[in-house]
Amino acid sequence: MPKFPKFPEGIAAPFPEQPRPLADDDPTLTPESYIHPSQVARKGRGAVTNLRGRYESVSREAFDDGWQAIALDNLRERGQEVSPEDADEPAPLKTIVTEETAKSIISRNSSPDLPFNLSLNPYRGCEHGCIYCFARPSHSYLGLSPGLDFESRLFAKTNAPELLLRELARPSYVPDTITVGINTDAYQPIERELKLTRRVLQVLHDCGNPVALITKSSLIERDIDLLAAMAAKRQAIAAVTITTLDPAIARTLEPRAASPMRRLRVIRTLAEAGIPVSVSIAPVIPFITEPDLERVMEAAIEAGAGQAGYIVLRLPWEVSPLFRQWLQAHFPDRAARVMNRIKDMRGGKDYDADFATRMRGAGTWADLLQQRFEKASQRLGMTHRNRAFATLDASQFRRPLVAPAARQPMRSDSGQMDLF
Repeated sequence: MPKFPKFPEGIAAPFPEQPRPLADDDPTLTPESYIHPSQVARKGRGAVTNLRGRYESVSREAFDDGWQAIALDNLRERGQEVSPEDADEPAPLKTIVTEETAKSIISRNSSPDLPFNLSLNPYRGCEHGCIYCFARPSHSYLGLSPGLDFESRLFAKTNAPELLLRELARPSYVPDTITVGINTDAYQPIERELKLTRRVLQVLHDCGNPVALITKSSLIERDIDLLAAMAAKRQAIAAVTITTLDPAIARTLEPRAASPMRRLRVIRTLAEAGIPVSVSIAPVIPFITEPDLERVMEAAIEAGAGQAGYIVLRLPWEVSPLFRQWLQAHFPDRAARVMNRIKDMRGGKDYDADFATRMRGAGTWADLLQQRFEKASQRLGMTHRNRAFATLDASQFRRPLVAPAARQPMRSDSGQMDLF
């Protein structure tokens, strides 16, 4: 039985449907050889496949048993029209939301390259489907795929507002800015119905605790009443992520997020309401979104943004093969060129998690990118968005006197689990 390389970092042969080389010393045994040439992107989804997570012990591969072709032939025999989309495009993927009773809600961060210490995420998984999302590998801990599962199998922490209130009521809690939605977007589509983010903001507003938000959704405009009141007391800032101004690229890169023009309108709306707003150009992808760097900054400052920041594409764990699949499906003509440039900035690897370079990269190309950003910032009069955190005021915090009791996880009435 031949051995195959662990790619990347523990994911062995992640694409089982791809014919494998016959020997370990075969020169074609490269990461690119695991990208299936017939991969087809799903409409409205970012990931191309349901790549197995790095903790899974088994792989599953699709098998064409011929029934789909027979069904289409039957439709044609009956005189019914079959469109090319019906024949070739994968079936739509339904979004499933599971309610989760979380045990804790505030995450504490000690990373030296992040401007905040506390964060809160009301949801796990994100329907926006951004192929580059660094949070995708977290779905592996749930026994789910970081691919399509991440954007279609979502978890809502329904007790998030109550947990937050209990955390703020603790005598040991030290008031500090809480960044909401740093892993997955707090304003993703399911927030329209569940309103968890709205309730979290209400708690922070009532307690006078500063908040920072980052999103690529127009739904944040719904909460301007709370954010404007907090901003008037220097307790709220917001950042809107814009990767590119090209709507065609954005549609495949971030399929269920607001369009670039709509996000610019969000910046304008927030700024007019007196809420300090910045633009986050993340990620910068060589030869895809990178050419838009200066144009995004110019459009954002015209819309009212006061600060800007950028992050070079990060490909930790399963994000690397998922991104390669996306490249092959949407940009096969430049896939190799993009990956070669990424490796140039990561010391010859797909990703380097070193705190000093993970956000910016290293090397000549990374230096040139930083120079472009700094020169554009000086020309436009923009400051770095991380500095906005220093303007927030936590001195007006009011500790809640009463906190709700902890919500117990749901139990079955069958009695079957009583012994456990």
